[in-house]
Amino acid sequence: MTIEPWMAFIFGLLIGSFLNVCIYRLPRELSVLHPARSFCPTCERQIAFYDNIPVLSYLLLRGRCRHCGTHIPMRYAATELFTGLLFAAVAYMGLPTIYTVKLLVFMAILVTLIFTDLEERFLPDAFTLGGTVVGLLFAWLAPLQQGAFLFFLHHRLGERGSSLVEAAVASLLLSGLLYLLGEAYYWIRKREGLGLGDVKMVAMLGAFLGLQGALLSLAIASLLGCVLGLSYILWNRKDFATYQLPLGTFLGVAGIGLTFYLLPVIAPQ
Repeated sequence: MTIEPWMAFIFGLLIGSFLNVCIYRLPRELSVLHPARSFCPTCERQIAFYDNIPVLSYLLLRGRCRHCGTHIPMRYAATELFTGLLFAAVAYMGLPTIYTVKLLVFMAILVTLIFTDLEERFLPDAFTLGGTVVGLLFAWLAPLQQGAFLFFLHHRLGERGSSLVEAAVASLLLSGLLYLLGEAYYWIRKREGLGLGDVKMVAMLGAFLGLQGALLSLAIASLLGCVLGLSYILWNRKDFATYQLPLGTFLGVAGIGLTFYLLPVIAPQ
């Protein structure tokens, strides 16, 4: 069964609306289930269903709360539209259903982490550690197609077993190395240079993308951090010593790009 891109786009808009709830509530340790309906953070009035239609309601209300007139950040509509477009792009590739589901879940996780880290410098465990567990499950259900461990272990463990080993080793190896780098930085500079959330996110990327994809994501994210992050610091005259770059945001952007670039590694063609 294939999912039509237009259906995936609409579904992505709805999922993006829920991701907005997660992006706002999780850094504030609020439940994403209660209250079930969204509310305005300023006047705390619940938002009616007709004011909560993805993207459209934002445009009709001109980015303001109907009750108190408070400006609603454009990020809400951007998240919904971005998620919808990503879901449509995944559906357009026409992959087997289980691989389509795997990539849709992966896109939703990355979108959430991109914005929570960008806004709050926070990477929730529900999406990093939880995403790692989900990624390992998908490594069995929708096996990776290429990888160092797949090449050596395919004949002994089969496609699913070798894919699971590839994902597990990528998660443990890269997150472990990143953790050690963070500890070395702290030992040398006597201040934290890398958060545990970033380490957990790399583990999640390894579970979904395997060793090659996760390693490339880390390399590209570091490059983006150097170019874009340092440019932002210079432009806004921030303090190099204290300003915290959102590595998780750069990892998420790199992960999304590599998902499409490394598609032959992730899914059968």
